Amino acid sequence: MSIHMHMRAVAESEIRDDHTWLTAFMYEAWENHPAEYAAGIAESIAKVFDSVNDLYAASETLDPDVGELWLLPIYGGRPAAHSAGADTSDPPLMILEPHEVSQTADFLARVSFDELWNAAGAGLGGQGQYGEEMRQELFDHHSDLREFYARAAAADHAVVRVVWA
Repeated sequence: MSIHMHMRAVAESEIRDDHTWLTAFMYEAWENHPAEYAAGIAESIAKVFDSVNDLYAASETLDPDVGELWLLPIYGGRPAAHSAGADTSDPPLMILEPHEVSQTADFLARVSFDELWNAAGAGLGGQGQYGEEMRQELFDHHSDLREFYARAAAADHAVVRVVWA
């Protein structure tokens, strides 16, 4: 089974805060994902997005002042509204507003992957035979997310997120 968290940067003025509309928008974006990824307006993480989130959670132990900023890259934002009669079984959609995208970009620019890995790696499968593979996979996702959110913040965009299963 394939499961992906898909993120798409978009001007806030282009978003309709309607779950049905956003589902169609994100489905079309998923169909165009390779081109949108190449353009720097899309990102996705297959299967291990929980582990990426757990890696960022370690930032609280490293810097108690970080608060809940660590939640923003993967699970932050607010749920998209369901309109009357919408199919509530549609995938969950989250929206990060431009100020949250900026906070996310700032958090990712400041946090040290190596320090996070040292604090959380063992709990993320970072020991034994597959440890280096897991470290590299999480490092790659961290680097991609840092670049994605930096571009989105520079453009003053929102980010819409969906999990496809």
